[in-house]
Amino acid sequence: MNDASANDEPIAPTHAAPVLRPLQWSDPPRWVARGVSDMVNSPGVASFYGVCFWLLALLLGWVFRAKPEYTMSIASGCLLVGPFLAMGLYDTSRRRERGLKPDLGLSITCWDAHMGSMGMLVLVLIVMELLWGRASLVVFAVFFNTGMPSTTGVIEAVFNPQNWQFVLVYLLVGGAFAALVFSSMVVSIPMILDRDTDALTAGITSMRVVIENPGVMLFWGLIITALIGVSLWAWGAGLLVVGPVLGFASWHAYRSALEPLAGLGDDTSDA
Repeated sequence: MNDASANDEPIAPTHAAPVLRPLQWSDPPRWVARGVSDMVNSPGVASFYGVCFWLLALLLGWVFRAKPEYTMSIASGCLLVGPFLAMGLYDTSRRRERGLKPDLGLSITCWDAHMGSMGMLVLVLIVMELLWGRASLVVFAVFFNTGMPSTTGVIEAVFNPQNWQFVLVYLLVGGAFAALVFSSMVVSIPMILDRDTDALTAGITSMRVVIENPGVMLFWGLIITALIGVSLWAWGAGLLVVGPVLGFASWHAYRSALEPLAGLGDDTSDA
């Protein structure tokens, strides 16, 4: 096969309305398995992005311990960088799917043809993150009258049984924003890369996938949360592996959730 760039325009018209597929409970574990396969077959690319994810985790951890009041600001910065890192992994999975060799250089620059859509999507992410941070501060203000607690104070507040009402409200608020971010981003970024669609269409399509497959998407979200939670032990070193695997797996989640563009292969068979 001709080793053409995976950044070429899609074969089918990008204005075609996306057609959703029903998802099965067996799909999320299969996505993870394919992510592992992509990582094994793209070790150089996976290592580069794994280190990037790990460094972001280390930065967030240091800020949370030293200056917890700046944690949300740094998290917003990570949301600015994260989509570009994820898109590089999607590009690598797409190249493998088309029979092309992984290329770190192309993965790093694959977003440059989608700056408009990616910029709008990142802006939406930042706004949601800032609203999430403001809502968290409001919760603290309602339950505590001593101002923003230190890192130790936050940990003590969370694990103090007497503060169960605070923990419940904090989790409900955080869960609502997390669900909104997840539902709007679960397939939107790979869709922008694959079809060069606009951010609004990608975001709405992503939400449709979640609405039409709530159980499977909840299962997928729990898998992501569990793997990230486990990876944060040992100073977040697990992200060296978990980060790239989830990035690759997210591409396969997108490919399973939407009918492929005309002229492109399917992604439903086991690797």
